[in-house]
Amino acid sequence: MAKIGVLLSGCGMYDGTEIHESVITLLALDKKGVEAVCMAPDVEQKDVVNHITGAPESAKRNVLIESARIARGNISDVAKISAEDIDGLIIPGGFGAAKNLSDFAFVGKDAVVNSDVSKLINDMISLKKPVGAICIAPATLTKAAGDKKPKVTIGCDVGTAQAIEAMGGQHVECSVESIVVDEENKIVTTPAYMLGPGIKDIARGIEKLVDKVCELAG
Repeated sequence: MAKIGVLLSGCGMYDGTEIHESVITLLALDKKGVEAVCMAPDVEQKDVVNHITGAPESAKRNVLIESARIARGNISDVAKISAEDIDGLIIPGGFGAAKNLSDFAFVGKDAVVNSDVSKLINDMISLKKPVGAICIAPATLTKAAGDKKPKVTIGCDVGTAQAIEAMGGQHVECSVESIVVDEENKIVTTPAYMLGPGIKDIARGIEKLVDKVCELAG
């Protein structure tokens, strides 16, 4: 059975993983008979946001512990996962992908990617294993692997697209139900909630991404 890593970044769209995007990913993998290997950094969240009001809170939360809510407890520290352990990798979006996997949400093109996340992404690409990134996650992927000039999409947001280009990426506009495939680097991306508008719409693109990542994983 193929093993596809799912790199989470907390639990909740404003400060962690976008839950719809991650659950659709996990469901699509399960339907294909693929084992999902959930992982997240064992670090403190950059912030905690009230998901009713959108206001910041003073609480402290751990990214790995919060991500375990989505993974139903079956999760590993990303530092303990190597590219040899999995056949592909998918990174759902949510602000956590740009706050906790990197600090792109705060500093844009000058972002720094978590060292364990960066190592896994680059090792996957070096081993010619596919990497999928959803929603805002392509920005963090691009910062980690900008020297490889990855071709990615976040939909059509001009500011984010410009930042991706500044980090060494090649941005391609894309509709919510579609994917962009970088054949050379085996990178697959889809806009999801960067465009929306609803769960049925994002599901179409995410399911195509999962299909393509699994196909490239062999």
